[in-house]
Amino acid sequence: MSNAVQHIVIVGGGTAGWLSACLLAARLPDQRITLVEAPDVPTIGVGEGTWPTMRETLATIGIPEAEFLRECDAAFKQGSRFDGWRDGSPGDSYLHPFSAPPAAEMRDMAQAWQASGQPGAFAAAITPQHAVCAANLAPRQRAMPDYAGALNYGYHLDAGKFAALLMRHGTQRLGVTRIAAHVTGINRAANGDIAALVLRGSEPLAGDLFLDCSGQAAILIAGQCGAEWINRSDISFNDRALAVQVPVEPGSPIAAQTIGTAHEAGWLWDIGLPTRRGVGCVYASRFLTDERAEDILRSYIAANVPGADVSKLIPRKLAFATGHRDRFWIGNCIAVGLSAGFIEPLEASAIVLIELSLKALAENFPQSRASMDIHAARFNDLFRYRWDRIVEFLKLHYVPSQRTEPYWQAQRAPETIPPRLAECLALWREQSPSAWDFPRVDEMFPAASQQYVLHGMGVPVPLSGKSSSSPARLAEIAAKSRALAAALPTARDYLDRLTAQAAATRIPA
Repeated sequence: MSNAVQHIVIVGGGTAGWLSACLLAARLPDQRITLVEAPDVPTIGVGEGTWPTMRETLATIGIPEAEFLRECDAAFKQGSRFDGWRDGSPGDSYLHPFSAPPAAEMRDMAQAWQASGQPGAFAAAITPQHAVCAANLAPRQRAMPDYAGALNYGYHLDAGKFAALLMRHGTQRLGVTRIAAHVTGINRAANGDIAALVLRGSEPLAGDLFLDCSGQAAILIAGQCGAEWINRSDISFNDRALAVQVPVEPGSPIAAQTIGTAHEAGWLWDIGLPTRRGVGCVYASRFLTDERAEDILRSYIAANVPGADVSKLIPRKLAFATGHRDRFWIGNCIAVGLSAGFIEPLEASAIVLIELSLKALAENFPQSRASMDIHAARFNDLFRYRWDRIVEFLKLHYVPSQRTEPYWQAQRAPETIPPRLAECLALWREQSPSAWDFPRVDEMFPAASQQYVLHGMGVPVPLSGKSSSSPARLAEIAAKSRALAAALPTARDYLDRLTAQAAATRIPA
């Protein structure tokens, strides 16, 4: 084919660029892959949480799990915990775990839980992951094969170190070519496609398919291809964050989940790594000043991070637009990562959207330019659907809240609730969330995720008739919780032993 796709050119490094380069090199070995990144442009570097999908991604790329954990100062993530979201009272906390509910209908399990009068949280009754997270345990034992676990898990990681590991792996093991240069423009083909990148100080770089991983700059998809921005700030108010890295004391516990703590005009994230905790304050600038946000951040750290010297911390301020492109694939250019869009990092959807974009591309790769517009139309339809579902699911965390601050009252205002979410909430007063509500393949937030949030926020969920098997299943889950609590190591012990083993086997220089 004279117009065969043979050379993929990626603009931008960071997590999006290097994950794209490595995964496409591994899955499309016949493709030539070149990555161009500016040598002096820093990346955002605060995307520190992944979904369980990252395990398959890393295995496909060919990075051993122990190497990944060591090189990225990584820890295990088994879900997200939400503190203070319901009403801010003592004990206001729930977990959205990564482990799927049992094979029985989730609504039947919920009914059995309610009928039993069992105290505690819904997630504690239907998955042993709740007990494992509460005890700061790892989801696996060290003797298990790479990427296998007793429970479903993803990771917390140092985003800068992750990009560096991917760069080394891509260039040294997968044949990716790296060019350090600034992109100053493009040369167009006769059909309007991108024919080549114009590079400062270098010859133009020709390619067949271009990935825009240039972050919020979106220099190709928006700057050259004309993708428009769809603003979603009328639904998702948060547009600022203050981020800081806090060293931790040796031997301190490592949390098994991301902790999101609500405050008067947003929420705080708390991500535990072996050597530090990444803590940040997300907020809406029209409800909170930067100075007040910094006070909230420092107060949280002082109260929750033992030994932290708050006076020495200098938070990094991040401002972000809330929304996404109207199209993600135009001509022979695809937006991946922040160039495609960004919504607050409440459920760590940024990295998984990169993975899902690459999966869709690799499994439906255009062999020639002739089929590219068909692939592009399908890709755009799929990812517009996914962005809409992300916006709705994140909004679901706010709508049931009983907090009384102006910010939280505004989050409940009917005009800020997406129409489809409003319809679902009306249906869910009469029937539980189900696969009928989320019918697509690879749904990002299936019915089970909706139920974890609804039950966690105290929303009454209609139940079905009695299930004879569900009470027995609850007893089995309780027994498994006790067994795993006794068998699994703490995350701290697991990761410290991994580091010690690497140090013992390292050959002195």
